[in-house]
Amino acid sequence: MKTKISITSLASISPLGKEAELIWKQYLSPETLISVQSFNGKQQFAATLPQELRHAINALRKEDIKYKALDETVLMAILASRQAIAEAGWTVDDAFGINIGSSRGATQLFEKYHKEFIETGKTATLTSPTTTLGNISSWIAHDLKSTGPEISHSITCSTALHAVLNAVAWLQSGMATKFLVGGSEAPLTPFTLAQMQALKIYANPNPNDTNNPQPATRHPQLQDVEAYPCRAFDFTKTKNTMVLGEAAAVACLEVGDNPKALGYITGIGYATDNLQHNISISEEALCFQKSMAMALQNTPLEEVDAIVMHAPGTLKGDSSEYKAIQKIFGDKLPMLTTNKWKIGHTFGASGMLNLELALLMLQHQTFIGIPYIDEPNPRPQLRNILINAVGFGGNAVSVLVAKR
Repeated sequence: MKTKISITSLASISPLGKEAELIWKQYLSPETLISVQSFNGKQQFAATLPQELRHAINALRKEDIKYKALDETVLMAILASRQAIAEAGWTVDDAFGINIGSSRGATQLFEKYHKEFIETGKTATLTSPTTTLGNISSWIAHDLKSTGPEISHSITCSTALHAVLNAVAWLQSGMATKFLVGGSEAPLTPFTLAQMQALKIYANPNPNDTNNPQPATRHPQLQDVEAYPCRAFDFTKTKNTMVLGEAAAVACLEVGDNPKALGYITGIGYATDNLQHNISISEEALCFQKSMAMALQNTPLEEVDAIVMHAPGTLKGDSSEYKAIQKIFGDKLPMLTTNKWKIGHTFGASGMLNLELALLMLQHQTFIGIPYIDEPNPRPQLRNILINAVGFGGNAVSVLVAKR
């Protein structure tokens, strides 16, 4: 990288809440925020937004008649973006770009409109504009009255970190001085959950249900295994245990040193695996090996104190990423963690939530581990933290952040 990039704010709406103090307090608790919810009369594990955030979304719908028909992915992203630019001190006079994407887009509205079409043969007037993927960045630009470039994209679960990559390129080229980046996802819908179950990667709250071949996992050291339905990075599990969550998370990026900086992006990396099938990742996650090596090319390995892993709670996903980390770092591993045991997998927003956790750990100089796993490699301080994300198709992104 030509110059480091300052992160002058990061705002999120997730099962953790929206205020930094509350989010940190939630991370200090060993309890998961995953619970059993009902979708179309079927019980499913999910990590949902707190009720007060649901009220905030509903209030936003009523602010502007044009917002009434928008999908929750857009509304959540608008709320998070308002908070982010306020904390960064940006105003309508600032020219800044926007790059905020989603893995699945307007899932809730798409399912609603498609159901109406199947039942009636007709669809609502606003179906097309409100289910278009570019909705997120364009509506945020409208809400914030921004004048810079507006970019939306979908690169599955690494969407938010790809937004970071793109913004870094714009900022270092001199084509922009400020960029708002992130991801938003509202995937807790019956059809989306059914797709995850069809892939046989989803945790099952009904182990005796013979129609679902995913029994609840049992861990020999825990009497109450259901306390952690998503067993991310638990190599004693014998079944996939991925769980979905909903969230939007965005960050304000600027070039160079900044007194407001929460931390700095000092390295970026990206790579793609050779596909064996639609959702494959290689046994030792070659894409992660390449992306991490690229992000770390100017940083001694011993100075990387922690990694916030992608670790989705699936057998292949967890093990392949761990093998890739071992290939890069050898037997001197950084501290390893993930947040999916707590808030589930938020698809396109997950990489930015990983970045949020990394920044909070740097700020508080406290490592947030995985409660059912002992950390074998404690470090005395946190200087540099690596963040990983990967999506279907084996597209990996690694971002290195430092306190200063």
